[in-house]
Amino acid sequence: MTTSLFLGQNFHCEWALSSICLMAYILTHFWPGATEEQYRDEIAAVHPKSGLPKGQLHHAAGAVDGGVLIVAIWDSKESSDRFVADVLMAHVPKPGGFSGKSEERGTRCFNFLSQ
Repeated sequence: MTTSLFLGQNFHCEWALSSICLMAYILTHFWPGATEEQYRDEIAAVHPKSGLPKGQLHHAAGAVDGGVLIVAIWDSKESSDRFVADVLMAHVPKPGGFSGKSEERGTRCFNFLSQ
């Protein structure tokens, strides 16, 4: 059975899954030349100690050829935009953190599955 997680609730039906995807927003950032250490410093500065920022549902990051790739699933594009403008960009560049400009891509989610 496929499970979808949204705002802390598990749903087990196609209707709920479709409803969730109408609102969710995927945002990726590729930071050229960034390292895992810089990523960890940056997250410590921009994420609350309790976990994810308000509106962020999932967060994943990893090293890729030439930098760090971050994928975040948000409850809406508005939440994502607010975090990027008000929090993330206010901390870049940060000593020990990311510098320069990321390659950003975002899209409305049309499929959102987890187990």
